[in-house]
Amino acid sequence: MTRYQTFDVFTDTPFGGNPLAVVPDATTLPEDALQKIAAEFNYSETTFIYPPADPAHTARVRIFTPTMEVPFAGHPTIGTAVALARMGHGPDMVLELGIGPIHTHATPDAARFTTSAPLETLAHPTVDEVGAALTLPTEQIETTSHAPVMATLGLPFTFTELTSRAALSAATPDIAAFRVGNAKYPGALDFAQFCYWRGPDAIHARMFAPLDNIPEDPATGSASATLGALLARIHGTDQSFTLWQGEDMGRPSRIGVATDGTAVTISGAACPMMQGELLL
Repeated sequence: MTRYQTFDVFTDTPFGGNPLAVVPDATTLPEDALQKIAAEFNYSETTFIYPPADPAHTARVRIFTPTMEVPFAGHPTIGTAVALARMGHGPDMVLELGIGPIHTHATPDAARFTTSAPLETLAHPTVDEVGAALTLPTEQIETTSHAPVMATLGLPFTFTELTSRAALSAATPDIAAFRVGNAKYPGALDFAQFCYWRGPDAIHARMFAPLDNIPEDPATGSASATLGALLARIHGTDQSFTLWQGEDMGRPSRIGVATDGTAVTISGAACPMMQGELLL
């Protein structure tokens, strides 16, 4: 019998945040079943937990989207750490991910993790390309602080600041334009777009990855971490902010972001939703 649990992550309220499926013990599952299970859940990510390669660590964690395995993602790291805390681990843990060990601190209700992965700039998609992907006029793309930029701490996203909260709400993915961008920028995680507006008290953001079967993501911790590192580099000072995502989907998510030199810490709550067993 292989058990599973689901969590709503980056929220303390059921039916908010980003759903995550967690398989606490994946050791008996055949390798060729993992991607199929993730596709069956059809959440933006599913995690599979294994014994760590280093006995000093807590667990090895593999992360799958509906279409591929990825080395790192934020809300799966937060949700999996909370799941492990509810299993009696922690509060301080080290999770082995595809980008290397990640230090986490978790309670049964919330978690935080810190990554020191180097910020990489991969490409500079044009304003026209991003505007077409988001179905927005180019005058609603803000370029004062930075033009659209594709960057990564483990997963690549194109980061674009918008001129207003209304522009953020109006963004709509155009799949044909995503296909054009994906062909032009290979290795760009299907030209995933993270657009944001910086308000007086918080950043509001949306993330679209329709070519990865994620029309819109309610909470994207990996992109939030990369945005924190990117803004720290641009402004030359550490950043600390709350990022709201998922509001336009009816699944509000609250993500804490803080940088300290080259390190980025992501924090948030997670609440359990369902549990059951895989009949395999």
